[in-house]
Amino acid sequence: MLDIKQIRTNTDFVKERTEKRGMDPVVIDEILELDEARRTLIQKTEELKANRNKVSERIALKKRNKEDADAEIKEMQEVGKEIADIDAKLKELNADFNDKMARIPNLIHEEVPVGADDSENVEIRRKGEKKEFTFEPKPHWEILEDLKLADFERASKVSGTRFVYLTGDGARLERALMNFMLDVHAKNGYREMMTPQIVRGSAMYGTGQLPKFEEDLFKIQDMDMYTIPTSEVTLTNYYAGEIMPAEKVPTRFTAQTACFRSEAGSAGRDTRGLIRLHQFNKVEMVRFERPEDSFTALEEMTEHAENILNLLEIPHRTVILCTGDIGFGSSKTYDVEVFLPAYDGYREISSISNMTDFQARRANIRFKRDKDSKAEYVHTLNGSGLAVGRTMAALLENYQNEDGTVTIPEVLRPYMGGQELIEKV
Repeated sequence: MLDIKQIRTNTDFVKERTEKRGMDPVVIDEILELDEARRTLIQKTEELKANRNKVSERIALKKRNKEDADAEIKEMQEVGKEIADIDAKLKELNADFNDKMARIPNLIHEEVPVGADDSENVEIRRKGEKKEFTFEPKPHWEILEDLKLADFERASKVSGTRFVYLTGDGARLERALMNFMLDVHAKNGYREMMTPQIVRGSAMYGTGQLPKFEEDLFKIQDMDMYTIPTSEVTLTNYYAGEIMPAEKVPTRFTAQTACFRSEAGSAGRDTRGLIRLHQFNKVEMVRFERPEDSFTALEEMTEHAENILNLLEIPHRTVILCTGDIGFGSSKTYDVEVFLPAYDGYREISSISNMTDFQARRANIRFKRDKDSKAEYVHTLNGSGLAVGRTMAALLENYQNEDGTVTIPEVLRPYMGGQELIEKV
């Protein structure tokens, strides 16, 4: 959520930054009109309440002096009715104002390129050598089937499409990847957490999923509860409504959870394999930073995500997202994209974003530089480190062999009991 004071004092700047995202600047004018109307009513009701207090004092004085106070009592009743009418109008205005404020995206950083969609994202760097295959590489879903690492058919019977059973070495490989990622992030100073996977609507609001993206979520029937689309929600809200002491900023968290997404609007896309499931595992990184340090932290977090793929020796590239592709709450985002031979292209495996104070305002997360300083909003950052299923897909495709086996990367072998190959059972 943006600061209304910034909208009032830097209106043209806010309009310019949000218009680059495709938002109609008229919305800003509507918010300012609502804000002015609210402030006028608040001022009026405060004046009326002050007047009511004075009338109450006159009534009390007259009653002590055994004088007639009927006129004053009638005046106070009229004032009370006027206050009640204004409060009702103010409630409606506040609801409209808060709804519009909640739907304004974060202000983009000056380095974010202007573009219509993901085709206009800008590549920053590439790492890793693409493997030269002497045979036609298979897509990962065929490898999963050939080696009996997954069962989509029975998952569909139990849960529907876009779900999977991982079986045997498939389940083992997924677990190995999760433990490997968590261990690497722990070495980089992230505190490992195990979080809830069902949250209240207020937590979804705090990180920006609600109200704008409700159709992407799974809601528990007849309850204000949702399954998480990412542990960004639970990790960021850990400090919701709190003032963090100086020694807690910066703080780094990492967690592995299942993530649940309805994939609304993705009909026909990535219908096979592990790329786009309703339920998937992901290792997340979240950081709480001082405002002056957050963009430096963003660069560091991006390196931490890339490092997982460097260690696995899987080719990848990093792009900065343009205005037409960047997330609602982000000021600046890098995507790390992994190379998939079967696609002969790159697919997103991690998004690393600096949300600045956008989420902190919604979730009311502040910090103090010292015990005597005024509380400020912290800056929050989040990033996948990494999406585990997509990492598995990339590993299977990049490490497949002509005889149908898959070589296990060296860094993963200790997590697989020393196993070097995945072979057909």
